[in-house]
Amino acid sequence: MEKKSTGGGQIGAELKGKYLLVTPAKNEEQNLPEVSKAVIEQELKPELWIIVDDGSTDETPSILEGLRSNWPWIRSIRLPPRPRDITFHYSYVCKQGFDYALEYCRENNIEFEYIGLLDADTVLEENYFGKLLAEFKKDNSLGIVSGGVYYDTNGKLSLEVTAKNLPRGTGRIWKKECFFETGGYQVEPSPDSISNIKALLRGWRLMQYTEAVQVQKRKTSAANGLWNGYLKNGWMAYYLGKNYFMTLLNVFHLSLKSPYYTGIAYCWGYFGSVIKRENKIQDPEVRAYYRNQGFGGLLSRISSNFDQNSRNVKEKKQ
Repeated sequence: MEKKSTGGGQIGAELKGKYLLVTPAKNEEQNLPEVSKAVIEQELKPELWIIVDDGSTDETPSILEGLRSNWPWIRSIRLPPRPRDITFHYSYVCKQGFDYALEYCRENNIEFEYIGLLDADTVLEENYFGKLLAEFKKDNSLGIVSGGVYYDTNGKLSLEVTAKNLPRGTGRIWKKECFFETGGYQVEPSPDSISNIKALLRGWRLMQYTEAVQVQKRKTSAANGLWNGYLKNGWMAYYLGKNYFMTLLNVFHLSLKSPYYTGIAYCWGYFGSVIKRENKIQDPEVRAYYRNQGFGGLLSRISSNFDQNSRNVKEKKQ
């Protein structure tokens, strides 16, 4: 037996949970058709999908026009052209999408329980959101969950191994209460890390459920090239107030895997900011969180990371 959702079409009766989805997109004509096809074919579709066109100069606007005309639960907004930026501007683009989605739901009486974020280079398996929402049903304390990020190499999927208790930035979904309790989506560098911290400090549990597969079409932080991406990542680590030990650990970890120069870029981004005495985040919760991370806690994280990384990458047939 099937029922009709408010926005996303027909779903199986056993799949419960209504969610909104926001996607930032800039010059994604190569990826957006496949990404949108995967969302449209989800077994559990969003009530509303807002795609934010960040001033694209390719065929992205015409692709969005086609999506809007064929699927009434897909809407888009367009921002003025600006250079691509993974720091403040990326979070600003996402925030515009969240604000628009929430206002649209209020005006049109659309109910939802969860709020999701999906980058425009990430292709989902067909029951991706169904799997994630099932995890929420198992644990009322779960505040944020994502699937695992995989890369397709010659028909095989390899998992990008990160801390298993931390959701990825793309393909993540918040319980609505957690999203609002943690202040929504912050216009700051590394907004996913900030959201994670604020959720943990309020007693929410976080999860990366790697059985839910999302295939990323380019490497993390590679939109402007890996060197520039990891240079920015190093700066963001400084901006958030991460300590020297944690930073050197990340540099060491990055330097052990190809491409090896990402560790150098990360190191340069962080310690260059130290030398310049650049500004840091003013949020007292985030500053205190990183300041109070003890040596024992860091050792525990090191052990966990190396236990995962010793297995290198997990491979599956697509």
